Amino acid sequence: MSKRIDVKNLDIYYGDFLAVKDVTVTIEPRSVTALIGPSGCGKSTFLRSLNRMHEVIPGAYCNGEVVIDGENLYGKGVDPVMVRRKVGMVFQKPNPFPTMSISENVLAGVKLNNKRIKKSDADDLVESSLRGANLWNEVKDRLDKPGSGLSGGQQQRLCIARTIAVKPEVVLMDEPCSALDPISTLAVEDLIAELKENYTIVIVTHNMQQAARCSDRTGFFNIEGTGKPGQLVEFDDTGKIFNNPSEKATEDYISGRFG
Repeated sequence: MSKRIDVKNLDIYYGDFLAVKDVTVTIEPRSVTALIGPSGCGKSTFLRSLNRMHEVIPGAYCNGEVVIDGENLYGKGVDPVMVRRKVGMVFQKPNPFPTMSISENVLAGVKLNNKRIKKSDADDLVESSLRGANLWNEVKDRLDKPGSGLSGGQQQRLCIARTIAVKPEVVLMDEPCSALDPISTLAVEDLIAELKENYTIVIVTHNMQQAARCSDRTGFFNIEGTGKPGQLVEFDDTGKIFNNPSEKATEDYISGRFG
């Protein structure tokens, strides 16, 4: 079941440096939310705060709330590993494990979570996850071959299969198509549209057309100047952000006047 994310007064730090300031936003379930804005404005930092990946960096931490399913992910005693099981992440560069076969790659997250799984269940999970990532028909005859032998677009869909095999509630994607050619990009965009039937999806993208094509809502992040924190300037339905934004800064960015 996909879940709603309620972010309240979130400040994100790298040591003493406030990187992203005071974000309050609700991300609806079973929808695609795109985060756009110039480089260095904190979109990827914010994305990583939604599954506590941010604090993997030494000295990095957050103040505020990220509530999923009634639980504040930053509450006392919350296990970050459990958070990352609920909130999956797909990175910019496809990163299948090079020494593992295609099927081992799909099961990697499940096995990392120490889940013992019967062979027949594992086979079913591999097939359902690869079907979920629109990759099954392309790889079903070579499941025992290395995942690194696939094309870039296929590798990214394999990483998506690996993410959904763990059965998360939310899937975060950090510029998932920036390393891909246009045809592979389209395949991943089509996949995102299908995945939102079951998951809450948040995607960071520098590609305006992609945000306009595949998201339901869009958040525009901006930064006032070097050394200043990034801020969420505007958040609304994607059509409104692109056609009739409330903030001049949003309009300037979308029309290419800066950024």
